[in-house]
Amino acid sequence: MSKVQASASEALHDVLRDGMVLAVGGFGLSGIPADLIDAVRASGVKDLTVVSNNMGIDGKGLGVLLEAGQVRRVIASYVGENKLFAEQFLAGVLEVEFSPQGTLAERLRAGGAGIPAFYTKTGVGTLIAEGKPLADFDGETFLQERGIVADVALVRAWRADTLGNLEYRFTARNFNPVVATAGLVTIAEAEVIVEPGGIDPNHVITPGVYVQRLIQASARVKDIEQRTVRSRPVLASL
Repeated sequence: MSKVQASASEALHDVLRDGMVLAVGGFGLSGIPADLIDAVRASGVKDLTVVSNNMGIDGKGLGVLLEAGQVRRVIASYVGENKLFAEQFLAGVLEVEFSPQGTLAERLRAGGAGIPAFYTKTGVGTLIAEGKPLADFDGETFLQERGIVADVALVRAWRADTLGNLEYRFTARNFNPVVATAGLVTIAEAEVIVEPGGIDPNHVITPGVYVQRLIQASARVKDIEQRTVRSRPVLASL
């Protein structure tokens, strides 16, 4: 059965609620489910806990949810590109749980795999470890991290088939595969949607069993957080 929905708002209309946990794929502005994020903003849902590597930048990506005052708590590994985030955090408006990047990825993967917690050395002896259980293994100290299960997960794929099998491209893959498995309901947007069999099974990264709904991503300019270019040498005239 096809999982394709007519629009982002239709795909989200009955799963959004105030106070929910929302996991979102992407890294900066690369591989973000922009259409779905915009639909979340338009819905007006509030008091969200957002789990994502970062919160986009001012006015783009997850930054639009901060602007609309819809986010109460953030679990992220990096937030340095968003001035509004810093303002809301310092003002006490926004709760923040920082998680090391690899730990955050593993927390999402563990949640999707049904693993409630795991131990890691990352963060031992730092502020990250405060309030978390510690245990010794083979003479070394590890801290316990909890797996993350989100009420809804939003991801972006390059190509999908109508059954929800997803394929990602290049760096836009980033956090999307682990986010896709961590949602009780996972909704994907894809640049290209094909019929079943249109994706080589060897190229499927997220199997359709993890994806409940799918939308066609709109054509839009792919924003770049920080564009860095080098000057080209002037060619000597002949």
